[in-house]
Amino acid sequence: MSSAGDAAQRHVPVLRERIVDLLEPALQTPGAVCVDGTLGMGGHAEAILERCPAARVIGIDRDEEALALARGRLARFGDRFLGVHAVYDEVADVVAERAGGVAHGILFDLGVSSLQLDEPERGFAYRHDAPLDMRMDQSTGITAAEVLNTYSHGDLARILKTYGEERFAGRIASAVLREREKEPFTTSARLVDVLRTAVPAASQRSGGHPAKRTFQALRIEVNAELAVWERAVVSAIDVLAPGGRIAVLSYHSLEDRITKQAFARGAHSRTPAGMPVEVPELAAYLRLLTRGAEVPDEQEQHDNPRSASARLRAAERLTPSNDAARMRATERLTPSNGATA
Repeated sequence: MSSAGDAAQRHVPVLRERIVDLLEPALQTPGAVCVDGTLGMGGHAEAILERCPAARVIGIDRDEEALALARGRLARFGDRFLGVHAVYDEVADVVAERAGGVAHGILFDLGVSSLQLDEPERGFAYRHDAPLDMRMDQSTGITAAEVLNTYSHGDLARILKTYGEERFAGRIASAVLREREKEPFTTSARLVDVLRTAVPAASQRSGGHPAKRTFQALRIEVNAELAVWERAVVSAIDVLAPGGRIAVLSYHSLEDRITKQAFARGAHSRTPAGMPVEVPELAAYLRLLTRGAEVPDEQEQHDNPRSASARLRAAERLTPSNDAARMRATERLTPSNGATA
């Protein structure tokens, strides 16, 4: 199962060369550490290890099957690669334990891996009948079936609208509640049948498969992807060394918005207007490396249709992390109870 060939054949890394180009300048020093926070089957990690011979890669993934495949694929690099079973919001703990608390490059590819999409029994793909699981780590957490069978109408409609950007969230939630009273949901085919009925035919003709947005919303909810990502991106920026670089591939507008906001906060000075000098603790601590979000070119989108929604952002750390000092400076300069700082 864990041969290099298996992993390489099943995984096409999105924007692989561009990501390595962005991270490579930070990975030239012997012993430089790059963290692949969403290792998957190791395609990006392999490219980094090949192009950056001075660096080592720590790969994090919550999916133990993906970890096994990646370890097989990357075994030829010996101790330059280390795979760790963890969720990517644990990045600071992993870096503290495995790299002395500092990383020089960090990558997150937030898409669902080819492994998860291509194996029907995982329940991620609406084109196959399979158990409604959708957990990236199948050893823990709530399944998609449990969400469908236990959530209130309001909670179901909320996640469908927010995470799936589904216009017919309320109608779908009502249909799910009616159907689960007859029999609990267990497999994807029955859910797809309900969605075909609940989503108007005109929308199905113009908006693609009626299950696409619902399955996306369920996956995000089951894996708490947005909450995890909000924590992870802050932690990752915090453990970057000065000159270190972070690259993020997002596939959903909400993920990309979180990334954009985190990078913008770091690239913006918080010294109050009118101050005669820059307050060091409040100076910008990131430099943006991409102008907005970069996307795969037409050829890559043609060769790998799953790349079509990808958005890439990258930034470089300018100063050492010193959140305590920044907080003290902010408190010192922020008026309280109407007083003037």
